[in-house]
Amino acid sequence: MTTHWESLLRPPSEARWVSLLDDEGPATGRRPSGRARAGGRRSRTPGSPPDAAPRKPALRRRPGGFVAGLLWTGAAVATAGCWADLPDVASTADGLAWLGRLTGLLAGYGAAILVALMARIPYLDRTIGSDRLSRWHALGGRGTLALSVAHMVFAMAARAVGSGVWEGTFGLVLYGPGILEATVSLALLLAVGLISARAIRSRMSYEAWHHAHFLTYLAIYLGFAHQLTGPSFGGVGAWAWRGLYLGVAALLLWHRFAVPVMRSRRHRLRVAGLRRESDDVVSVYIAGDDLARLGAEPGQFFRWRFLTEGMWWAANPYSLSAVPSGRHLRITVKAAGAHSRALFSLTPGTRVWAEGPYGALTAARSRSSRILLIAGGVGISPLRALFESMPGQVTLLYLARTVEDLVLRGELDAIAAARGARVHYTVNEDLTVPLTGRSLSRAIPDLADHDVFVCGPRGMTRKALHALRRAGVPKRQIHLENFDF
Repeated sequence: MTTHWESLLRPPSEARWVSLLDDEGPATGRRPSGRARAGGRRSRTPGSPPDAAPRKPALRRRPGGFVAGLLWTGAAVATAGCWADLPDVASTADGLAWLGRLTGLLAGYGAAILVALMARIPYLDRTIGSDRLSRWHALGGRGTLALSVAHMVFAMAARAVGSGVWEGTFGLVLYGPGILEATVSLALLLAVGLISARAIRSRMSYEAWHHAHFLTYLAIYLGFAHQLTGPSFGGVGAWAWRGLYLGVAALLLWHRFAVPVMRSRRHRLRVAGLRRESDDVVSVYIAGDDLARLGAEPGQFFRWRFLTEGMWWAANPYSLSAVPSGRHLRITVKAAGAHSRALFSLTPGTRVWAEGPYGALTAARSRSSRILLIAGGVGISPLRALFESMPGQVTLLYLARTVEDLVLRGELDAIAAARGARVHYTVNEDLTVPLTGRSLSRAIPDLADHDVFVCGPRGMTRKALHALRRAGVPKRQIHLENFDF
């Protein structure tokens, strides 16, 4: 495979575009030139960060372990009554019924937790991160679906052992209390699980995939009606289970519906203008009132709903590509689907609703005064904002397929020149860039002492993570955000 490297191009600024990932050597046999670094004295421009002394390690830690422990404790409490009845199991039918009860309780508890993880609770989103919460949600979804199927199998088997195959299958579904609703619920969950498989999801638009997930709410509602008919939900148990589901529903309605509506009325967001960055990339400027109260930080994203024909029904996630101010926000988007292509035709004055800010890819995650940012393609959007705003010694590595895909490069070079930062550009037609620990270590002195922020397509971020670990960067110092749904 032929690899095309761009190493001699020069933008208008003093920084040079170079390829640094050359430990295997480019196919042309020509080694790229050295690092790009803006020369001269460091100057300050409006909005540029001050010089920073080395910082102590951040005291705030991600509460992922604590939250995971809390969730497992909740599962233990939810199934405590079932475990207490285990000594009373005396026959095959009793054993199968007990297993059905246990898997049903865990599936019902898991369904509530899945909704809570995606309720966009600000504390969880800003500390654990949307990316990690999404992975938990996906893993929990597969587990909950497996438990639901196991519950159905065990319940039918227990009934079949005691009353025959007909009563254990069709008879149970048709005449059992709440079983028909549970069957429809399981069918809907299976359908959502099927479209979430990577092979199918990759062929769907984000909008179609996102809206199909609303079937999950109907499935959970039908499953809840069935759960209250079980033997574990008498008296206090039933009210505790109702409290769990009502609490999750309240969180969902508040954070995903009420808060966005109130913020939209308060800030009156609207499109202020557009700027074409390339043939397939556009920056959208959004103006509003008192935007500082949103509390947005560089590196975060919003879910944007543009109130115009054909777009009002979809809220898509796009990162801030500039440091947010009290009057303007900016996103930079590549045309990858119907919604993102429609952004090119927005007109100034279009009303906007925004949910957020979300994401933990912020300066608060850093523990060191030395920072490496690795961006792939349009994944430069959140990292461009961090490149401008993060204090300390910052280096940016930007990978793209072609020179034209290096969007915002003029701004990046200007920022690098203003703050004396380093910028490395690597262009590769097939994105078969040899991201290796050796190449990164050669290019970035003392790489293991850096905090590393990575954003881009899943394949690139996976390679970057592997290379960084091989280079000795501790996992706690690597902060990822995948640019896939």
